[in-house]
Amino acid sequence: MSELFNEVDEELRREQLKKLWDRYSLLIIGAAILIIAGVAGWRGYQYYEAKHAAEAGAAFEAAATLAEDNKHAEAEAAFTKLATEAPRGYRTLARLRAAAELATHDRDGAVKQFDAIGADSGVGQPEQDLAKVRAAGLLVDTAPFDEIRQRLEPLTAAGRTFRHSARELLAQSAWKASDASAARQWVDLIMTDAETPASIRNRAEALQALLPPVAKS
Repeated sequence: MSELFNEVDEELRREQLKKLWDRYSLLIIGAAILIIAGVAGWRGYQYYEAKHAAEAGAAFEAAATLAEDNKHAEAEAAFTKLATEAPRGYRTLARLRAAAELATHDRDGAVKQFDAIGADSGVGQPEQDLAKVRAAGLLVDTAPFDEIRQRLEPLTAAGRTFRHSARELLAQSAWKASDASAARQWVDLIMTDAETPASIRNRAEALQALLPPVAKS
């Protein structure tokens, strides 16, 4: 008797499944097709991104080689192209390198490019800070100390990635402006920061030896 009930239950289940299939088969098939297409599309996108990144990496290396070979105009053109066509991770680096190549023959144009990167909120703060330091480095021999201070002082705070370079440039600019007090301020900050790189510390020590002694009260 139980076998009969089992057969009846099985038949009912098959009938219910058939009704469900007849009613929703198109939806089920459509959903399956969408899932398969979605997975295939995502895999294709991943492949495209990886291929694009590999091509950009190779192009970046080729441009860097041009720069090393002192082919600055060609390197600048290559980096400029990458800055507009490469994946996001390479664009800012390419912009920075393009500006550096431009600096070999057009300082003012390079400063403008570095300033544009420094003002671009779409790039990370370390890259912005680096661009500001590079611009100030191009101007430190000619610009007034007040301009260099305006450019760099915000970058000297603890925790800023390029604070050591910014402090060194400020000390140099103050020294060139014959502002011994300001030069000493930045040299002291360099010397008292335990994280100051050795190369910058050594140059700061050399500058410190040139400063006049502090007047006694």
